[in-house]
Amino acid sequence: MSPDGPITVVVDPGEPPYDAPPFLELRGPLDTRRLESALDRIAAGRPDGPAWQHRLRPHGPGLHTLALTMSAPGEFPAGLLADLLTDPPPAGRSVCAVPPSPLQHELLADADAHPGTGRHVEQLGWLWHGPLDPERFTAAWQSLFDRESVLRSAFADGPEPRIVVHDRVKAEVVRLPHSAADWAALVEYDRCRGLDPRRPGPLRVTVLGGDPVVSATAQPTRVLLTYHHALLDGWSARLLLREFYRAYLAGGCLPGGERRPDMADYARWLADQDTGPARTFWTDATPPPGVTHSPLPVATASDPVPAGTRTGTGRTRLRLTAVQTARLGAWAAGWGSTESGALQAVWALLLYRAAGTADAEPVRFSVTVSGRGILFDGVERLPGALRNPLPMSVVVDPRGSVPELLGLLRDRALDMAAYEWVSAGQIRTWTEDRAEPSGAVGSLVAFEGGPGGPDDLVRELAAQGVRVDPPETLGAPTAFPLTLVAHHDGDGGLVVTVSHDHTRPAGIGGVLAHVAFLLDELPRVAGESTTISEVLARLVDADAETNADTSTGTGTEAGTPPTTSADQPADADAPALITLRPARNPGAGTVCLVPSHGTPRFCYELLARSYQGPEALVLLGAALDDGAGYEALRPLIEAGGHLVLGGFSGCGVAAYRITRLIAASGGRPPLIVLTGAATSAGDLARLLESAAERAG
Repeated sequence: MSPDGPITVVVDPGEPPYDAPPFLELRGPLDTRRLESALDRIAAGRPDGPAWQHRLRPHGPGLHTLALTMSAPGEFPAGLLADLLTDPPPAGRSVCAVPPSPLQHELLADADAHPGTGRHVEQLGWLWHGPLDPERFTAAWQSLFDRESVLRSAFADGPEPRIVVHDRVKAEVVRLPHSAADWAALVEYDRCRGLDPRRPGPLRVTVLGGDPVVSATAQPTRVLLTYHHALLDGWSARLLLREFYRAYLAGGCLPGGERRPDMADYARWLADQDTGPARTFWTDATPPPGVTHSPLPVATASDPVPAGTRTGTGRTRLRLTAVQTARLGAWAAGWGSTESGALQAVWALLLYRAAGTADAEPVRFSVTVSGRGILFDGVERLPGALRNPLPMSVVVDPRGSVPELLGLLRDRALDMAAYEWVSAGQIRTWTEDRAEPSGAVGSLVAFEGGPGGPDDLVRELAAQGVRVDPPETLGAPTAFPLTLVAHHDGDGGLVVTVSHDHTRPAGIGGVLAHVAFLLDELPRVAGESTTISEVLARLVDADAETNADTSTGTGTEAGTPPTTSADQPADADAPALITLRPARNPGAGTVCLVPSHGTPRFCYELLARSYQGPEALVLLGAALDDGAGYEALRPLIEAGGHLVLGGFSGCGVAAYRITRLIAASGGRPPLIVLTGAATSAGDLARLLESAAERAG
């Protein structure tokens, strides 16, 4: 039995009148120091509550009972104790502390201000064709965690946040069978599960499928990396993926020691920088507030929410073909620019068009910079949070030419390159008199890049029968109401994803169609003397032929239709109780799963498939509080039949409160079975079967 394996807690309410503290059965490897620590934390949170004594009795390997005796009448928070015991054990001791950068301060503050939204949680996915050795795969990631200090880092709370590096952190590698969920659902659930930057390990690995021996008809394995922007960026994810390949090829053990430079070296470099020149640059370079209009319809005073709007966060995607992409890159290079510069020019044109003016106007938006153009030796090999959104301002003159606009954006980007280490918050502080009233620029344009492709590693993997596709960035909700993110796919096409918040209308596809039209049209028609007004006139002509909801471009080379997805808000009409599996015979009883934050729906569906008992399996609605949960269960309780509550760590408090409400109403409170998130669905199913037999 592994000493750091999962532990399961069964809460037994005892006998009527249920006014004594419950017994707790502890199944699995128990660290008594963790038990004492959990009890101390509860005592510290209840300074005025009654004292208690506890008695721990062993009943064999991996089985203990915990009895509690209260000094005075009162309710003991058994659910909280169960949550604390089933939570993953803390990482190893901290070995050093690193001051976070201003950018990290801002990312953490924004994530804290929007809990449960997946804010700044990004993903990288790819296909793995051929055999996959699970043990070597996991060992390779663990080797990477052991070598990379950033993967053992977390924010520590305090008056001034700091980043603490631990000496040992277990890599989180989750394996699921292909039948567990489709890829889109897995990506969405895993992003919504989120990552806590205050817990070590800012990266999680999820594998869908994967076997050591693969048949000719087997599906490829899908691999998903999920990481938090406050500690890692997209460049870092690709850099770490390359190192993972090295470790996998080396049998699961990455040669060499700790990476240098690391984020501690970067923090020292950052502390030595003189902010005076940066402040002067941004003060001089920031014009008065310019056009930040959205190219989307906006609400009026009488109609605050335009028709077609919906809550939540949505994404819409377009793809240019490889031919279109190559033509765009060659055209931009001919004017001394890049595909990224062309995308920025297109967005500047759409912002200018939305202003409805015929005069020259400054437009403002933000662009991401890699943070690796700085004069810091080895920065291109440094995984960390360096990617930075910085404000971009450019004057759009309808009488000016398109190449002139490209040149203005290029020169602006070159001037900014020396100050990629400055955060947007610092710039707002320096230029507050000229900043937008909201303090933020409303849209962000990002072009995903990273270290050069690992061609030698890909060839070595191919020699072992493994083919890996280029990884694809799947995007992250940011602080911006609207974000355009571009990247190249494995076939050489350019993929542009528009993400928008709940203030944006569902007709976002029309804006994406304009982006696609201009990216395809500019290389065809924009020459040295082509003016911006001429290009905008062509866009007006094209509008009549563009379907604002579904079009991805024009002509026969418009590429594939856009794939769209949306983070739908919680449905107000969603059932309070979801039946995952009906009872196999009348009166068989019910096992109710209580949801916990961060546990995706398909984990409960897997559990229902694994459950062999006759009871019905139901799931409480995620948005319910304990009172509403009790009301949802009351018809089942009144109908008779035994009831068991269960779930993963984090639901203990709600589950225990429901049992207390059941006892207070004169019912028989159920057993509670709580286990850690690392426990497999099959193992939890067997534990619930045992509890249901006992309750029946």
